[in-house]
Amino acid sequence: MAKVRQDAWSHEDDLLLAETVLRHIREGSTQLNAFEEVGDKLNRTSAACGFRWNAEIRKNYVDAIELAKRQRKERKRALERKKKQPQYQLPTISEEQQQTTSGQTNYQDNGRMSFDSVIYFLKQIKEEYVSTTQNKLTYDLLKQENNKLKAEIEQLTKKLNVTEKQLTTIQEDYQTFIQIMDRARKMTVFDGEDTIKPPKFRMDKNGNLEQLANSSGN
Repeated sequence: MAKVRQDAWSHEDDLLLAETVLRHIREGSTQLNAFEEVGDKLNRTSAACGFRWNAEIRKNYVDAIELAKRQRKERKRALERKKKQPQYQLPTISEEQQQTTSGQTNYQDNGRMSFDSVIYFLKQIKEEYVSTTQNKLTYDLLKQENNKLKAEIEQLTKKLNVTEKQLTTIQEDYQTFIQIMDRARKMTVFDGEDTIKPPKFRMDKNGNLEQLANSSGN
């Protein structure tokens, strides 16, 4: 069955889409694979996910995309270096080699192979540390973007509340005006010739209308 969703994207949906696309870029995968993965999770089509990413979300993650691309290059270089490096194992030291007659540890080993193995092992630790640091930077960027969007939502909510209060005030003023006009219409009088003579009014300090006596001598 085709996946079709008509409801709007939530902030959590956008964040999931951004994190998934950045992860696929960082791991050397394609954005299409990221769209398909998000589509499966949100029950949306990959085309809908791609449109959402390109139309709305991508522009907010320019720095994170560049960082993910750099991480992809570093990952690729690290894999290439790993293929070129000889796969050594740290040599084991027997108990006889570990203990000397004086009770101290004997650190002599088989020579250069052991030394190269230690260097390679330390390089692997360094690469893992760099990868962890880059992942932390990506997380910090996503967290900053999330906080920025939350602040924008809060500001828009405050503006909406102010607008609603203003609309309520306008509606109340309009109703008051209608009531005043209705009272004025009811106070209109007719003279002996059935012609309408508009009365004169004045407004007291409480905002109420009162009709003045007709000065025509009637």
